[in-house]
Amino acid sequence: MSFPSPARRALTGAAAVALAVALAAAQAPPALAANDVLHPGAELWANPDSTTLEAADDLTGQARLDALRLGALPSANWVNGGTPNEAKRDVKRIVSGAHAAKEVPVLVAYNLPFRDCAQYSAGGATSVAAYEAWIDGFAKGIGNKDAVVILEPDGLGIIPWNTTLDGQLEWCRPAEADPATAAADRYEMLNHAVDALAALPNTAVYLDGTHSGWLNVGEISSRLLQAGVERADGFYLNASNYHYTANLTAFGTWISSCLAFTTELGGGFGDCGNQYWNGGPATGWNGVAMSPFGEWSSGAADPALDTAGVDSRYASQLGDVEPSTHFVIDTSRNGQGPWDASQSGLSNAEDWCNPPARGLGLLPTADTGNALVDAYLWIKVPGESDGQCVRGTAGPEDPVRGIVDPPAGQWFPEMAAELIANAVPALP
Repeated sequence: MSFPSPARRALTGAAAVALAVALAAAQAPPALAANDVLHPGAELWANPDSTTLEAADDLTGQARLDALRLGALPSANWVNGGTPNEAKRDVKRIVSGAHAAKEVPVLVAYNLPFRDCAQYSAGGATSVAAYEAWIDGFAKGIGNKDAVVILEPDGLGIIPWNTTLDGQLEWCRPAEADPATAAADRYEMLNHAVDALAALPNTAVYLDGTHSGWLNVGEISSRLLQAGVERADGFYLNASNYHYTANLTAFGTWISSCLAFTTELGGGFGDCGNQYWNGGPATGWNGVAMSPFGEWSSGAADPALDTAGVDSRYASQLGDVEPSTHFVIDTSRNGQGPWDASQSGLSNAEDWCNPPARGLGLLPTADTGNALVDAYLWIKVPGESDGQCVRGTAGPEDPVRGIVDPPAGQWFPEMAAELIANAVPALP
């Protein structure tokens, strides 16, 4: 999904109240980056009981070898339902295993009401109270052990009955949700989760920062503040998606810069430079929308890949103020970047859903060489399906692949083979 750059407008109603609360909280000292859990020497944990290795048990031949190969590498452990006690039990089993190995596990908390807005990964808790009890159980399962928590993928990208900064009512409008309270409920639950997890001594928690081909910088920065990012360890990018690491690094740095600009210097979100128009001092204020189908860099010959304008815009706005909000990047499937479906002829290509010919990206590591990037993680388990993609057709077959894709979260041998074959860099 893409999102146009919002005009600078005042917030009203519940959104204004929520943002005021977030901005007040932002005056508190920021959390230490990842509570030192993701220091450059940290070893990430590969779960010997992972869903990948579980899938290998039912496979044969090359498909089995592919799953075993991927299962040997650290990827996230998704906890996506059950009672509070079941969440506590499942999380405790994971962190205890990692603790015994003296390594750091990555957990994904995925149980918000109306998660994925009833699309391929629908489900979640049934109320605010049920969710808060569930996340409390999740936190108890971690206790004082090391853990990284990826909090609710799409939790800020897809909000029920949400109105954007420029007054647009978004597409996610579930009939079961109260239009008057659904968006505020989402922020209440995320703030509760941030506080429950950030209170743990050795847990790093990150909020949904979407990705460089979705919400613009000002919009997602506003949502992150309302969700409590200043009390978390930062945000994550590209969960379950395919955008280039270079582009995400630029995008994340701009978000961190926008957060500094708005909270420390009183700037407006609409004045935050973003990927949908890249003009700035370095380009004489000439700009274009940035393309997701190439790697961005400062001074790139292609204007649609050049970050210099936005970079210089933030430099002039921030002066001596340094961006300080950290982030992590999902590199599990972004080695080839996103799929350009413009020539597919499909009415709704669902370019995020099991796209063809993608590849693994950088291996998971906390040694990124970038002061703002705490880690490259495999948040989405590579080889697991995004859903039964029909791409605007009647289905049930995926018209791009000519087969019925497995349900979301199920093992997809054909895609696993593609990811390995097209990995950038090549899989050792």
